[in-house]
Amino acid sequence: MFTGIIETLGRIHEIQKDQNNLHITIDSSITNELKIDQSVSHNGICLTVVAIKDSFYTVTAINETILKTNIGDWKINDIVNLERGMRLGERLDGHIVQGHVDQTGTCTNIEEANGSWNYTFEYDKNLNNITIEKGSITVNGVSLTVVNSKTNEFSVSIIPYTFENTNFKNFKVGTKINLEFDVVGKYISRLYAINK
Repeated sequence: MFTGIIETLGRIHEIQKDQNNLHITIDSSITNELKIDQSVSHNGICLTVVAIKDSFYTVTAINETILKTNIGDWKINDIVNLERGMRLGERLDGHIVQGHVDQTGTCTNIEEANGSWNYTFEYDKNLNNITIEKGSITVNGVSLTVVNSKTNEFSVSIIPYTFENTNFKNFKVGTKINLEFDVVGKYISRLYAINK
């Protein structure tokens, strides 16, 4: 489990294809604190550390992960948001994040707003996921509050700290992002789909 509060950024050093899997090696300032078998959120994707060497560590993504996330689009030198699993007994500063991406979305608008930034994203409504006004959403692993919730679109507002310390600063219109919908929102959307 994660909180959606990004600890640090990592840079993709190497990507190796192995049958249907991808082995991704990342250079990070927290590598020396990681251990084999540890779960780390990468742009909201929970991946297991399988190797560590110097400042680099490697994780493996299976085909299911590649199909449901934007990981197949990652390139050498891309910057990813990193968060280690939450510890029991600590404050939950964001919201409950599983690290299981529900689907991808696309950035459709970026607007600077006198010291903050407003981002708008759209997603495929046919997968029965919904956002709730003032509810939580995870975008590339970042816990955020939904504004302007619509059927297949929503916006979020980013403070300068989040802009500087996540990969939001690299987003452009058309950027493909990972979405994990709030657990409560997922429950409501499933009920809605069943009762349709």
